[in-house]
Amino acid sequence: MNYSTKTWISDLPSYEPGRPIEELARELGLPGIDDIVKLASNENALGPSPRAVEAMRHAASDMHLYPDGSCHYLAEAIAHKHGVDVSQVVLGNGSNEIIELLGHIFLDRDNGLVMSEGAFLIYKLVAMAFQSESAAVPMRSYTHDLDGMLDAIQDDTRLVFIANPNNPTGTMVDGAEIDRFMDQVPGHPLIVFDEAYIELLPVNRRPDTLRYIHDGRNVCILRTFSKAHGLAGLRVGYGLMSGDLANLMHRVRQPFNVNAMAQTAALAALEDESHVENTRRMTEEGLEQMVRAFEDRGLEYVPSVANFILVRVGNGRECYNKFAEQWVIVRPMDAYGFPDHIRVTIGTHDDNEKFIGALDRIMSERDKL
Repeated sequence: MNYSTKTWISDLPSYEPGRPIEELARELGLPGIDDIVKLASNENALGPSPRAVEAMRHAASDMHLYPDGSCHYLAEAIAHKHGVDVSQVVLGNGSNEIIELLGHIFLDRDNGLVMSEGAFLIYKLVAMAFQSESAAVPMRSYTHDLDGMLDAIQDDTRLVFIANPNNPTGTMVDGAEIDRFMDQVPGHPLIVFDEAYIELLPVNRRPDTLRYIHDGRNVCILRTFSKAHGLAGLRVGYGLMSGDLANLMHRVRQPFNVNAMAQTAALAALEDESHVENTRRMTEEGLEQMVRAFEDRGLEYVPSVANFILVRVGNGRECYNKFAEQWVIVRPMDAYGFPDHIRVTIGTHDDNEKFIGALDRIMSERDKL
C-alpha cells in the first residue's frame, strides 16, 4: 500500500532484541521451552522479586481499573529511596521510554547527542527517529572515553549519554573519572547517566552521580526494574532529574504509560533488598564461572561488572546460530560494531554450564574443519 508518510521513516533501522525462547522452540519443533536456555537479553535468572510476585497476585483482580497516571506511591517510594523530591521522579514504560521522552524534548535536525561507540543502540536509534545527529566516540579498551566525549561536545549538542556500566561491553567508568568529566563539561547539554545495571555493583563501587542532581547540575539518571529486580516483562523504569525537566517530561509522555501491575510489582520489589543481594551474588559467581571457562579455552573476553560478558568467538553471527542449534540463545554483536563477539547473559550455575558445554561442542566441530 502507498502511505503519505514522512519519507525518512522507512530508512530507520529496527532494533534487534534477544531472540524469544518460544520462537526458537517453534523453529526447532520442540514441544516446550524447558530445555532451552536463554542467555541473550541480560534478564535476571533468579526471576522476579518474590515480594513483587506476591503483590501481583493480590493486585490481579483489580486489573479492570486504569492505573494511577501519576504513579504516586511508586514515585514517592523512589524519591524517598534516593533522597530527592517526588517532583524530580519520572516513571516510564521501561527506561527506554525515558530516553524517547528526552528525544521529544531535546532532539531535532538542528541539535544532536554525544554517545560512545559500542554503547546501547537505542540512543542512536532515538536520535535517528528525530532526524538528529549522534556523535559516537570510539571506546578505549571497550570503555567510554570520557575525554573524547568532552571533545565531541559542540554548541548544538543537547544530550550526552554515559551508560555505566555499559551494555554490551560490561565495562564502567569510576567515580573519579566521572568527577573529572563533570568538572570540565559545559553547562548546555544534559548529561544522562544510564545506570540500568548499577544495582549489580556493591554499594562502594557505585559512582555517586546522584549528588549532581542535588547540586542542581544539568543531569538525568536512568534506572530500571528490569535487571536486578527481575521485572523485565513488566517494562518499568524511571528517571531522576530536576523538577523543571520532569515537568517537561510529563507534558510529552502518554497518560497511563506505566500499567497498574507494573506499579504494584515495582513498589514491592523496591523494598526487596535480599532479592537484589541474591542476584548480585549469583552474578559475581557466574562471572567467575564464565571467566574460568574462557581462560581455560584461550578465548579473549572483556572483563565485566554487569550480568553479561562479551567474548570473542570469531564470526559472532554464525556462532549465535550454532548455539541456537544447541538450544542455547546468546546475542550476536555485529550491530554494535563487534562482529567477532557474542554477548552472554549470566544465568544460574546450571544455565552457564549448559552454555559452556555447547561452547565446547561448537569449538570441537570448528577444530575438525
